[in-house]
Amino acid sequence: MSIAVEVGLLSGKRASVQAGLDETVETLKQRAQVALAVGKGRLLDSSGNVLDVCTPIKKARVQNGDSLTFHIGRVQIQSTGSTFAAILGDGAVVTWGNTGGDGSAVRDQLKNVQQIQATVGGAFAAILADRSVVTWGQPTRGGASAAVQQQLNDVQQIQASFGAFAAILGDGSVVTWGPAVFGGDSSAVQDQLKNVQRIQASFGAFAAIRFDGSVVTWGRPDTGGNSSGVQEQLKTVQHIQASSRAFCAVLEDRSVVTWGCLDSGGDCYAVQDQLKAVQQVQASLCAFAAILLDGSVVTWGEATSGGDSAAVQSQLKNVQQIQASYNAFAAILGDGSVVTWGPADFGGDSSAVQDQLKNVQRIQATCGAFAAMLFDGSVVTWGTAHCGGDSGAVKDFLRNVPQTCI
Repeated sequence: MSIAVEVGLLSGKRASVQAGLDETVETLKQRAQVALAVGKGRLLDSSGNVLDVCTPIKKARVQNGDSLTFHIGRVQIQSTGSTFAAILGDGAVVTWGNTGGDGSAVRDQLKNVQQIQATVGGAFAAILADRSVVTWGQPTRGGASAAVQQQLNDVQQIQASFGAFAAILGDGSVVTWGPAVFGGDSSAVQDQLKNVQRIQASFGAFAAIRFDGSVVTWGRPDTGGNSSGVQEQLKTVQHIQASSRAFCAVLEDRSVVTWGCLDSGGDCYAVQDQLKAVQQVQASLCAFAAILLDGSVVTWGEATSGGDSAAVQSQLKNVQQIQASYNAFAAILGDGSVVTWGPADFGGDSSAVQDQLKNVQRIQATCGAFAAMLFDGSVVTWGTAHCGGDSGAVKDFLRNVPQTCI
């Protein structure tokens, strides 16, 4: 016995597809792909739930005449220090780079993946459609979650430090795993980790914003894990940004509170009177850059990490967006031009391509280079060659690049 269902794309295109009750959802999905002339994707039932491709149709809550949706997701990429993992349109995962993070040991579990987070130390954590979590990679850098696996249900969001993870559950509680030295042990503050809205991480610590605007921190004190010195100021917090060893919180009144290693931006005293009407904050390894509501920029932290923008301060007007490599910053101005500062070997000098940096829409960064996407779909790169600053070998391909690619 077979059934007929209608499968549609979000664009409105629809097709009628048939399949036997003993056939799997995978078979139905493949026929929908052919009928709709599209690539890989996921089938969603009428309630928006992802259908498991391994389930027989008769057990998959699909009935004759149902209207299903074929969802083609964007490719999402995350990376550790040496391995990449990409979520494909059908929720499967592919990895490349260092074989230690290739995911082969959990390949059969990596289905219907919604989100991936990675530690720089070499581990990945994937949230599946059912809100459970699968981890792989370096066990001592967050890749081993067996000790907390039973708690990892209804996971909404995951954040990563250098070698540990923190997951926010649906009830606002938090589960952490990985070495304590990287913030993987939150037992000292577990009773405070309730109604958590967002989490940010430095190399060795985490900072959680609760729904009432208060903040809870844990992890290594020298990387921002101890906020006791500013705890009374951490009220009505809206956003938190992190450098490698410090945190910066933007409050509701758009003022700023910092803590952590002083040399990594944890001390903003020298520019405190300028940090008013802060709109957005970006961070390099050891410095911060804040965009104010009037479009000007205030920087602080290690000068060799972009904390000193004096040389280009007069150019930093009407700034719309800032991106950071490890030790340099790049700002997009309102007219689509770009201003950079910081060490040249980290992309802080864009003079060689300055005449090309016009009508810039977005910027992305690696450890030592930047890539700017222009409105015409072309891409301009600069910085250290082996970090992606030289795109000459693929120049002909970097034309009409889709906006979702960088």
